[in-house]
Amino acid sequence: MNEQVLERIRQIVTQHPVVLFMKGTPQFPQCGFSNVAAQALRACGAEFFAVNVLMDPEIFDNLKYYANWPTFPQLYINGELIGGADITKELYEKGELQQLLETAKA
Repeated sequence: MNEQVLERIRQIVTQHPVVLFMKGTPQFPQCGFSNVAAQALRACGAEFFAVNVLMDPEIFDNLKYYANWPTFPQLYINGELIGGADITKELYEKGELQQLLETAKA
């Protein structure tokens, strides 16, 4: 665990209201789970900051320690871990993701 990288992650999730750590980019996801999360955010019309963990090995290796969540993608809203692809999709289907994103705009 690298404390400097964890601090960099903290800065990213606190500087941006909505952050998706994913494999690939929203335009070119490199895994199906990352695609599901990005699609759910786009379906809500959300503006979000995406971090391609495949292009940043330090974040790839250390993100699992930041919020004790071992897999990708990871969605953060207002600095709080929401979850991965399954949780993001479930929240979207229930209409709850849209509500969370509205609080991020406020």
